[in-house]
Amino acid sequence: MIYFTADTHFDHDNIIKYCNRPFETIEEMNNKIVENFNSVVKFGDVLYIIGDFAFKNVWEHFDKLNGYVKIIPGSHDKPITQDIRSGMSRKIVYERIVNINVDIDDEKKTIVLCHYAMRSWSLSHYGSWHLYGHHHGKLESYGLSFDVGVDTNNFFPYSLKDVEKKMKTLNPIVDYRKKDNL
Repeated sequence: MIYFTADTHFDHDNIIKYCNRPFETIEEMNNKIVENFNSVVKFGDVLYIIGDFAFKNVWEHFDKLNGYVKIIPGSHDKPITQDIRSGMSRKIVYERIVNINVDIDDEKKTIVLCHYAMRSWSLSHYGSWHLYGHHHGKLESYGLSFDVGVDTNNFFPYSLKDVEKKMKTLNPIVDYRKKDNL
C-alpha cells in the first residue's frame, strides 16, 4: 500500500495555534500523528511525506513511523536538507518535485508530488495527478490536484485508494487527448 501526507510539523511550537489544531501540547500532537499513521501504515508500506516533516528531533520522529518513509523536503525542512547536503541519507527523497507511477485500474497513472501547489505539472493535460501540502487545507483543489496535509484528513495519511476516490470528484484542467480541446 502507498500513503501520502504533508505538514506533520513535528515539534513546531506554534503550529497548534497557527492551524487551530485540536491539541493542548506539542507532545500530544506528535504522539497522535504517530499513532494515527502507524494504525494504517504497516511494515512494507510506502509513506510519502510531502514536506514540513519536523522542526526538531527529525530522526527521532522518522524512526517512530511504520513503513518505508520517503520525505520530500518542504519549506520547513532545514535539518533534512542539511543532512542531504552533508551526504547523510535515511530514505530521503532528494528532489523537491517527484513523479511516481502507480497502477490504477490496470492503467499506469503518474502522480506528481511537491510540497507546493502547482497550476500546471508534468502531464497535467493528460490526466496526471498532483499532491501537495503547505497550505494546511486553505487552498482549493485545482484540476486533478489536492492538499494531502494532515490538517485535511484528521491527522491521518491518505491511502492511494483515498487519493483515487478524491480524484474522481475533481475535474481535469484540459485533456488534450480529446479532439474538441485542440
